[in-house]
Amino acid sequence: MLTAPLPPALEDALARLRASSEGSTTRASADLTRRYRERSRAAGPVARSHDDVGAYAVARLPATYAALRVVLGELAARAPAFAPRTLLDLGAGPGTAAWAAAALWPSLRTVTAVEAEPEMRRLGAELARAADSAAVAGAEWVAGVLPQSIPPPPVDLVTASYVLGELADADRRVTLEGAWERAAGALVVVEPGTPDGYERVIEARDRLIALGGTVVAPCPHDRTCPLVGSADWCHFAVRVARSRAHRAAKDARLGHEDEKLSYVVVARSPAPRATARILRHPQLRGGHVLLRVCAHDGVRPETVSKREGDRYRRARKLSWGDDLGP
Repeated sequence: MLTAPLPPALEDALARLRASSEGSTTRASADLTRRYRERSRAAGPVARSHDDVGAYAVARLPATYAALRVVLGELAARAPAFAPRTLLDLGAGPGTAAWAAAALWPSLRTVTAVEAEPEMRRLGAELARAADSAAVAGAEWVAGVLPQSIPPPPVDLVTASYVLGELADADRRVTLEGAWERAAGALVVVEPGTPDGYERVIEARDRLIALGGTVVAPCPHDRTCPLVGSADWCHFAVRVARSRAHRAAKDARLGHEDEKLSYVVVARSPAPRATARILRHPQLRGGHVLLRVCAHDGVRPETVSKREGDRYRRARKLSWGDDLGP
């Protein structure tokens, strides 16, 4: 399964935060996790208080970082000439997207982080002081709500992660349109891998295509998602290693957790897309691999036999979310 460990500087900063506020964050983290998983709740941020924000850093930041690192990694892999110098992160939380982008693109020079909650901005600035990247350490924090507080200048890359679900329907549409207007290169939307999160991603995908965007990932095409109207939904997973403090905060025994996510990457210019995106865990059987893929002609089962040689050997190493290829 895909995985993306925290950068050492961010891991160290989180360890110091856990050590200084372990009691309060442990008490708050279980309730915070429950609220994030609720499918129906009023619009607005989940984490607002000092304790909630500390709990977010312990319980949620490692998972959201992993999700963003994997999604932005898709953009980097499919558009290798894309070297963003400027990043606008909408609903930035503690600046997680900036850390993920800096890990992928040494070209990054400036970060603008829009975040309404004062405690999130405080945490983001505190964590950024530990960053090796000058862009992250020197990020400009903009206090304000979406969509009213989207800065006007165009930037190379815009991210909107885990924020659309916090907006009212009308604000969500205006935010997407404003984000696309500012995105000179690409716009990345990430939401929880729930049916509701998928619906928000599809809403964003459809609107951005209508505005002239081209899907880079995960979809192999720009047509209507073949899962719309079915009992299934497009989502993926990234595995997150849990530290001892992370396990304690979530009252968990396993040394890992799987963060489920739905996402779309939309760009101004076309880029090579997946040929057949794997939609579920591959099933290894004697002499063949059973897959469910989304391809140019829709969703279909795919069986790769040992008789196919190199294709079979490659398929055995692939994970949920990977591209099977031709």
